[in-house]
Amino acid sequence: MAEKRSGPVLFDLEEEAPSPAEAAPVPDEGDLPRGAAMTQAAALAARKPSPLLRLFWSLFGAIFVLVLSTAAWAFVANLLATVPILGWIAGALIGALVLVMLALAVREMAAFNRLKRIDEIQHAAAGAVAEHDLRAARAVTDKLVALYSGRPETAWGRERLAERRGDILDADGLLGLAEADLLGPLDARALREVEAAARTVATVTAVVPLALADVAAALGSNLRMIRRIAEVYGGRSGGLSSWRLTRTVLTHLVATGAVAVGDDLIHSVAGGGLLSRVSRRFGEGIVNGALTARVGVAAIEVCRPLPFHATRRPSVTALVRRSLTGLFGTSE
Repeated sequence: MAEKRSGPVLFDLEEEAPSPAEAAPVPDEGDLPRGAAMTQAAALAARKPSPLLRLFWSLFGAIFVLVLSTAAWAFVANLLATVPILGWIAGALIGALVLVMLALAVREMAAFNRLKRIDEIQHAAAGAVAEHDLRAARAVTDKLVALYSGRPETAWGRERLAERRGDILDADGLLGLAEADLLGPLDARALREVEAAARTVATVTAVVPLALADVAAALGSNLRMIRRIAEVYGGRSGGLSSWRLTRTVLTHLVATGAVAVGDDLIHSVAGGGLLSRVSRRFGEGIVNGALTARVGVAAIEVCRPLPFHATRRPSVTALVRRSLTGLFGTSE
C-alpha cells in the first residue's frame, strides 16, 4: 500500500518561471469617458481675451458706432430735404431705437447692481458667522427680507423669520433660520434647474453624433442654467451680466480643477454596471451631465445670498442620479 504524504507537492519545471516584471500591465482607465464637451465648453467660456484684442474691439466698436450714427444722420437729413414725410418717419424710428438701446443699458446696469448687492450680502453673512456678530447677522437678515419682499414663495419664510428672530441670540442660529426657511424654496428651484440642464446635456451628447454639437449644447445649456439660477436668487441677470457671471463661475472651476473629471466621479456616476451595458457615447453623455451639475452647484454658491452653513451643500452625485434616472438605465 502506497504511503500517504502530507504537505505541499513540488514540481520541477524545465523552463524558468516568468518574472513578475514581464507580466502584462493592468489596464488603465484611459478609455473611460472624460467629458470632453464640457471641458472644451468651460475652457472656451473661461478664456480671457488678450489686452490687445480687447483694445481692438473697443476701437472697432467706437468707429462702427461713429460711422453708423453719421450715416443715419445723413440719411435722415437727405430724406427731410427730398421727402419730408419719410424723413420724419425715419427720424422717429431711429429715435425709438435709441430709446430702446438706452432702456437695455439701464437694465444691464440694474442687473449688475443686483448681482453686486447679492455678493455684498454673501460677504456680510460670512463675516457675521466668522465673528459671531449677532448685530451683523440681524442686518443681513433685514437685507434678505428686503431683497425677497416681492417674492410669493418666500412669504412663509419671511413670516417665520419675523416671528422667531427675537428669540435667537446667536448669529449662527439666526442665519441658519434664514437659510432654511427663507432660501429653502429657492434652493429647491435652483436644484431643479441644475437637474434639467444636466439631463439636456447628457441627452444631446448621447444622441447627437455631430462634431461640436455636444460642445454647443453644453455651452448653451450651461449659460441658460446659470442665468436662471441667478434669476431664482434675485439676480435677474441680463445679457452682459449673465455672460460675466458665467465667466466668473467657469473661471473658478477651471482654476481649481473642479471641471476635470475625477476617478471618484467616474466610478460613482458613470462607472460600474452602467458603462458595461451602454456605449461610450452614452458614457460621455453621463459624464458631461455630471460636469454640468458641478457647474450648477458652483453657480448656486456664487448666486446664493448666504453661503452654505446650516444647510448641506448639494451633492453632485445625487444630482446626477436624480436627473438621469431612467434616461440611460439605473447605475449599480
